[in-house]
Amino acid sequence: MLGKLRQNYKAEKLMSNKNLPFTFEEILNIAEQFGTPFHIYDEAAIRANAHRLIKAFAWNSGFKQYFAVKATPNPTIMEILKEEGFGMDCSSLPELLLSEQIGVTDEHIMFTSNDTPVEEFVKARELGAVINIDDITHIDFLEQSAGLPELVCCRYNPGQLKDGNAIIGNPEDAKYGFTRKQLSEGYHRLKEKGVRRFGLHTMVASNELNPQYFVETAEILFNTVVELARELDITFEFVNIGGGIGIPYRPEESAVDLEQVAEGVERAYQQRLIGEGHPALKLFMECGRMVTGPYGYLVTRVRHIKETYKRFAGLDACMADLMRPALYGAYHHISVPGKTKLPAETRYDVTGSLCENNDKFAIDRMLPELEPGDLLVIHDAGAHGHAMGFQYNGKLRSAELLFKPDRSVEMIRRAESVEDYFATLNF
Repeated sequence: MLGKLRQNYKAEKLMSNKNLPFTFEEILNIAEQFGTPFHIYDEAAIRANAHRLIKAFAWNSGFKQYFAVKATPNPTIMEILKEEGFGMDCSSLPELLLSEQIGVTDEHIMFTSNDTPVEEFVKARELGAVINIDDITHIDFLEQSAGLPELVCCRYNPGQLKDGNAIIGNPEDAKYGFTRKQLSEGYHRLKEKGVRRFGLHTMVASNELNPQYFVETAEILFNTVVELARELDITFEFVNIGGGIGIPYRPEESAVDLEQVAEGVERAYQQRLIGEGHPALKLFMECGRMVTGPYGYLVTRVRHIKETYKRFAGLDACMADLMRPALYGAYHHISVPGKTKLPAETRYDVTGSLCENNDKFAIDRMLPELEPGDLLVIHDAGAHGHAMGFQYNGKLRSAELLFKPDRSVEMIRRAESVEDYFATLNF
């Protein structure tokens, strides 16, 4: 893992800086008002990105994007995306409750879970959510625990038909979904039990930057829909091609061309679905990372500079605020907003204070010379950032702020306190 992170410094001096939505003076004032560390989200950019995604797939009159709540489970962010026309993709009871609290119910919720407890199926049925079944044994489990709804979706694991990627891995090793043979049996049983509305779903990649990957995934699903429709004499109402669209964490990477993906999926839709005689159906997606990820930032201060065998910049944030570098060896770009005109000629390990040696945001990262009190902005923390926080070592999760279009700032989640940490303990 540390070896992966060491690769991040290569060609650092040649990389262009990533842009920030706020000036140094603005972020300095925000830091002084709210204290560091904190996550801050750019509302205007999130709205523009959401609008672009919906526009790209407007060729499908039933298109629906369900925001993957797990990426950024904050009701204010969810409200913004609801206003932009998104539904919510939920995978747990609290995510269902969050959606209910902001007024998202019925088939505006896609419930995609695995190893699902009874209470989650019951709540999903109560809300009228689209239930996406992960395993063939869950058909009977759902029927007995909550009853079968009129609309049911099954999650397909295409196995050897599709390569996974580094985060999700080989589909045949994944814990998710039905085999192709199980799909035939599953939909047959659902039909026999009186289900009349059907959907098909898959999700086989995470943080994928190749646009053709998503077109190929759609082709597999359209082919499978046609096969199942002919085999079982059923008609599918929708296909959910999943999410997994990546973001350019590194400055030299390019964002996925959404319009290119949409055009490729439309061609596949016309050729492999409509051209094969299946009626028109709705297209669903469940993107999370690409919606909010590039538009969230972790803002933190340098607490100490330490020099031993290496030079360390110790921050007031730690991996409890952003664990992707420690978990995946992931790269997150770092800006020093007060020193943007200075050369990045000093090599640092950028660390937190957790009692774990992998509590590092970067290893051998070339930055301007730092000193205690400097503000650092860690980019692309708008998804799977705050959401993946934890309290190991007694670390408390930081606040979340919203940078609004009028350039004002709203606190949308306060920082945790020691009292919060002790609240569930029995002394």
